[in-house]
Amino acid sequence: MASDSIHLYGDPILRTRGEAVREFGPPLVAIGEAMIKTMHKANGIGLAAPQFGLALQLFVVDVDDPEHPIILDGKKVPADLVMPLVLANPKLTILEGPAKICSEGCLSFPGITGEVERIEKVRVDYSDTEGKPHALEAQGLLARCLQHEFDHCQGVLFIDRMTRAHQILVASKVKKLQRQTAAELKALKKKNA
Repeated sequence: MASDSIHLYGDPILRTRGEAVREFGPPLVAIGEAMIKTMHKANGIGLAAPQFGLALQLFVVDVDDPEHPIILDGKKVPADLVMPLVLANPKLTILEGPAKICSEGCLSFPGITGEVERIEKVRVDYSDTEGKPHALEAQGLLARCLQHEFDHCQGVLFIDRMTRAHQILVASKVKKLQRQTAAELKALKKKNA
């Protein structure tokens, strides 16, 4: 299992497309619980496996957005009954509706935020930790979070989706973070050699 620290930009795993989850049950439950604990400790609302050091199609979310209902397996459910969620092998479908530009951050980019355009309504088909299939429809903040975490599993980062103006605004901070992370990884590799 990966450590409970969040991998920062500059770590190559963040650009790695995750592999399908093949093992369900207790091992996946343990990974999901560890990811949720790490996400909560960092005050996040989502965390993808690559950020946790695992190249898997897996992420966790914990979003309570009372303005927008959650539809899980065709039924409207309150967020507090289902959150946090562990989503394995997610398949994202963009549903009809408007796109909206909002400010986003990312646990792998501490202190860096930028404007990102996302569709307001999505569906994610996924398996839970026991391998049971589910369909989740979401709007608003949860829809944005699902898109953000799904992207992570494909090796796509929120800086790739930022408006051009915000990419320019944060470029120096992003490069600095990338250099710091590369130096830390090099020192760690040297220490472990």
